[in-house]
Amino acid sequence: MARLLELDAAGTLSTAHVRAGAQVSGVNARTVWRWLEAARAEGRMERRPRARLELSDQAWEVLAQAGGNVAALHRHMKEADGEVPSLASLHRAVRRDLDTGRVLPDRAVVRRDREEQQTRQALVDLALAGAREAGVVEVDARRPPRSKPTAPSAVPVGESGALAGVALPAGARLVRTSSVRTVAEAVGQAMAVQGAVCVFGDPGRGKTVAVRMALHEVPAGWKVTWVPVPVRPSVAGMRRAVFDALALPGRFPHTSALADAAIAGALGEARVLVVDEAQRLPVPCLEYLQSLWDRPDTRITLVLCGAGSERSLARLPHLASRIGAWQEVPRLAGAEAAAVMTGFHPLWRTVPAPDLTWIDQSCAHGIFRTWAALTAHLQNALLTTADAAVDRALLGRLFKRVVPPL
Repeated sequence: MARLLELDAAGTLSTAHVRAGAQVSGVNARTVWRWLEAARAEGRMERRPRARLELSDQAWEVLAQAGGNVAALHRHMKEADGEVPSLASLHRAVRRDLDTGRVLPDRAVVRRDREEQQTRQALVDLALAGAREAGVVEVDARRPPRSKPTAPSAVPVGESGALAGVALPAGARLVRTSSVRTVAEAVGQAMAVQGAVCVFGDPGRGKTVAVRMALHEVPAGWKVTWVPVPVRPSVAGMRRAVFDALALPGRFPHTSALADAAIAGALGEARVLVVDEAQRLPVPCLEYLQSLWDRPDTRITLVLCGAGSERSLARLPHLASRIGAWQEVPRLAGAEAAAVMTGFHPLWRTVPAPDLTWIDQSCAHGIFRTWAALTAHLQNALLTTADAAVDRALLGRLFKRVVPPL
């Protein structure tokens, strides 16, 4: 083009020159005349730059969900009421990016990532909603309709009025105390990030019940596994306990490598692993649980529960530093004990509030397990003793049955 322009400026440009230039460039002679006209008018000898269609990451995600169907992406862009390129332009843009190394995500992977993100957000919302609740919420023994299975205020229980693994006196109902709500919040936030939480407190405060109530109904796609701690556990015993708790098919493998491979495969799906009585675990067993949790192919939320479990974890700083929440279950406060017990069993609704405070100060001391034992003894006394009345004399005699001798 530069030589043709020089000939044109000198006035010696002829049709033969243009034809020769077209033959060399492999284009039509008319095209060369258009190039010369554009060079005279605009002073350029290269092609006019054309706007290039660039697909956003959101468009690629839609394309992945559609299994690479460009027509489906085109329909989606039309429904979005934005500027829509032609279908042919979309095909060219997709083909160009794929040729330059762009990888189309597998739609199953994209769907799973989106569902995981939605589940994590739901767990966070669930925990925050649980933290905003106030007062005491009773849990009826009759199973309510499951229109909102993940609602934090609805924890349906069985016909016996108890969750699996929780023994209650006849006629008693689970009560959502402030401790239960804080444990549910801590566990829910740990599930949102697949982290770890330690639930601790003195014996009898209701730690296990709080965790069971928090995990009774988890979002779809999650499973809950309770791992019992063996007596005087070893790493081999802990491995076998996890294998049995997961209910894996077949016999227990004869080598630790095969057992760990089978366990890791089962832990590849979203799962809450609850280890109750974690204070019994020596450092090697805690290291084994940490190794399962740290594996990149497992998706575990680890809940360590037990009286003194926080002291056991202190012996392994590497695991203690990974605990996202240290949740203590305190004693029932004096004012809260009266409200909780009237919701826990109908017997206590007939007892005046000052007497409930006296019971807590004299015997129960905010320990829920002591209150449950006292409820069972009181119920038995009323059934077996004629004309028995719930007074301080009867309660004083029952105190001696539930309080250990000094």
